[in-house]
Amino acid sequence: MEEKFNEPRLAINRVYTRRGDTGMTSLVGGQRVVKDCLRIDAYGTLDELNSFLGVARDTAEQLATEHPRLGELCAIFRRVQHELFNLGSILATLPEDVHPRQPRITGEEISRLESEIDRMNEGLLPLRSFVLPGGSRLNAEIHVCRTVCRRAERICVALAREEQAPEHAIEYLNRLSDALFVWSRWASHVLGSAETLWEPNQAASATPQPPQ
Repeated sequence: MEEKFNEPRLAINRVYTRRGDTGMTSLVGGQRVVKDCLRIDAYGTLDELNSFLGVARDTAEQLATEHPRLGELCAIFRRVQHELFNLGSILATLPEDVHPRQPRITGEEISRLESEIDRMNEGLLPLRSFVLPGGSRLNAEIHVCRTVCRRAERICVALAREEQAPEHAIEYLNRLSDALFVWSRWASHVLGSAETLWEPNQAASATPQPPQ
């Protein structure tokens, strides 16, 4: 298979450099920026999402011994983890410093997510209300990924208002959050776990208080 992107050229010999002790960090092009700027916040949140996705993948791998269909979800999660690093790479680079073969997100990644959403949503029952996270640990973990993904998307939207955001970044995160929602439902379907639907009248104000 022809390689589309350059492989990483890293030599991580030291964990700490002390260069970030003043609250500054370096972009790929060498520019020093504050650690709480939107660009750093964006790819830092992708790192958080990748970590939570790793937790969900580990849970899915353990469950796949009894539910082999979850193996497909494990493979998808692993691919998406690589894609999140690709997106982080391009976010860590100012537009003028981007190399033609630098890892990034393309329309192909978005199309793949859309095809997986459509295929895995086919066998699911239509919803009559919003779904509450839970029913299984895997479902809840995927919902955590979904909410972190939405936060990453919001940060990228804010970044795009101030400077040029990477092409396809917002679109990819928007589609990925949709995919995570479908994957959470699909995982519950495979596991045979019941979904908990939002019922407004289950709130304390709508239910009688038990006698004292």
